[in-house]
Amino acid sequence: MTDLDRALADINAMRRQMAQATQFRGYGPAALAATGALAIVAALAQPHLVPDPTANVTGYLALWTATAVASAVIIGLEAIRRSRQAHGGLADDLLQAAAEQFLPAALAGVLMTAVLQRSAPEALWMLPGLWQIVLSLGMFAACRSLPGPITAVAVWYLVSGLACLALAHGANAFSPWAMGLPFGVGQTLAAILLAVCFGAADDNA
Repeated sequence: MTDLDRALADINAMRRQMAQATQFRGYGPAALAATGALAIVAALAQPHLVPDPTANVTGYLALWTATAVASAVIIGLEAIRRSRQAHGGLADDLLQAAAEQFLPAALAGVLMTAVLQRSAPEALWMLPGLWQIVLSLGMFAACRSLPGPITAVAVWYLVSGLACLALAHGANAFSPWAMGLPFGVGQTLAAILLAVCFGAADDNA
């Protein structure tokens, strides 16, 4: 390795360390609130689009997968815009760090859904609770680069996921509100906490 290569490697390592130590300000309260509203809209639409999800699990999965993808796009585009403004030259490093924090949980959720659908369709009623627990794990991983109060959102998704596993089965399986209510409340709570925390940080600055 030449001196130039070694210097470039040291610079990259320093940038990654700075990114890990910097509070990420890319998540926008408005985008998070919008995804909470989107979850409520999806819950309201489910009885019309998928009247009998027990008999049409594929339709149920399609509805909520589309909702999750749309939410990820909304949050991701806003994160790119905000991080460019807030972090300047460190934006790409911070975006990569944020993606790496959520990627294991997101991948686990996708693979878990695929395995249950293929090998244990009788257990698919557990998906709303399991999805919320997976999201809580991703949020716990992300909390080290976010304001401390955001931990409350991760706790909310963990508790709501466990509650869904305990209650949303049998006649309540695939209830639209097993998804709409937890995600609507959770995303709105995240939006409020980030707005308060980022506003306070700006005032202090």
